[in-house]
Amino acid sequence: MPHSTGSPRPRKACVIGAGPNGLAAAIVLAQAGLDVELFEAESTVGGATRTMDLTLPGFHHDFGSAVHPLATGSPFFTSLPLSNYGLDWIHSPATLAHPLDGGAAVILERDLYIAEPALGVDGAAWRSLMQPYATRWPDLAADILRPAIAVPRHPFLLARFGLTALLPATTVAHRHFRTERTRALFAGLAAHSFLRLDQPLSASFGLVLGAAAHAVGWPIPRGGAQSLANALAAHFTHLGGRITTSTRIVSLADLPACDLILCDVSPRQLLALTGQPPQSRLTDNYRAQLSNYRYGPAAFKVDYALSRPIPWNAPNCLRASAVHIGGTLAEIASSEAAMSSGQTSEKPFVLLSQPTLFDPTRAPAGKHIAWAYCHVPNGSSEDMLPRIEAQIERFATGFRDCILARHVSTPSTLEAMDANLIGGDIGGGSVNLRQFLFRPTHHQYRTSAPGIYLCSSSTPPGGGVHGMCGANAARVALRHLRK
Repeated sequence: MPHSTGSPRPRKACVIGAGPNGLAAAIVLAQAGLDVELFEAESTVGGATRTMDLTLPGFHHDFGSAVHPLATGSPFFTSLPLSNYGLDWIHSPATLAHPLDGGAAVILERDLYIAEPALGVDGAAWRSLMQPYATRWPDLAADILRPAIAVPRHPFLLARFGLTALLPATTVAHRHFRTERTRALFAGLAAHSFLRLDQPLSASFGLVLGAAAHAVGWPIPRGGAQSLANALAAHFTHLGGRITTSTRIVSLADLPACDLILCDVSPRQLLALTGQPPQSRLTDNYRAQLSNYRYGPAAFKVDYALSRPIPWNAPNCLRASAVHIGGTLAEIASSEAAMSSGQTSEKPFVLLSQPTLFDPTRAPAGKHIAWAYCHVPNGSSEDMLPRIEAQIERFATGFRDCILARHVSTPSTLEAMDANLIGGDIGGGSVNLRQFLFRPTHHQYRTSAPGIYLCSSSTPPGGGVHGMCGANAARVALRHLRK
């Protein structure tokens, strides 16, 4: 490796890891006519986009991602005929619910012009903030899901976005909204960032997820997240690619001879795959940069088998597939600040989804599943189960009486089930300014070794089920191969 340019045989590529990014990279390479082989350590493809029986027989839970705004809004995924392979998106009547004390809830409607009156005195401000990006979602997505240092295709739109996105979420919430309920709604969106809400860049997640809610929705795949992974895998094999599962690659020497190697792994795993000096293919300087890569906070996750729907005190929460549980902006900000300082909150911000309200195929007749997680410090061993359930019970009195079984995933459990989730980090790395611009190093997808590329969520544009890390990396690799 690499083979000479004059070789008569088709160029060959190997991809390590069959998460959404590994699958996306493999598809781009296969579309370019390469002979592509994809290796996955687990028995099924998907990485964190898998559906598993984690509690009781017949209850089909999403191991990682459950609700997919960035998948339906992905420039790459939307270019593929995934519906031909059984992928069917389900949109709940409302995009998101945010319950409040006293039996009320803020509901984010998908239609921006219905959302406006629903948000009362803040409706016009919400529309003014979100409409420029929702109406031009394909243009915005094309720029924000590329490397941060790339030349923008729509510079004026991106500049307008950046003026707000670079701010702290608390600043944006107080500047634009008059009521605590709308500020809480924006805080919940921004808290997906795993950042303190008074930290720069935290507003970007609120803007992106809010705009996506109105542009493409927050749908769930019928049958679970595995349906998306299976559709990607089926399209890849239709293009002539080959997938080998239950095969953990521990060294690049385990791979067959090939021209390109793309790794859907974290920087720490790439160091292990390339070996120790002096045998390592990577330069000492590049290895040092990977060693200094910072991982982000973790998730503490619980999957529930339920006897009935969650009895929300605000029944209109049953209209949404995603629910943000955390109360006011101040409470959510306090929860994320505790996590950022290496502590855990007594009242954590909880993200919850109950897919069986809209997809009854995922549980026995009349029964339900739910999925909830909160943010904790990387590698935390703190038991957050009582606090998560207290938060849910706070807004859904009688919730505990519905529980038939639960499966708890601590940060160490998540990493054991998916080696990319270092310390339970589901975002592929810390979102500080340096790693936002140069992730994982200034090389981004390229490594210091010719023919070896990184294509995981530790590369731009980062975490989320959108496949753009893999697609971007594969395109860079192809350009270098052609040279």
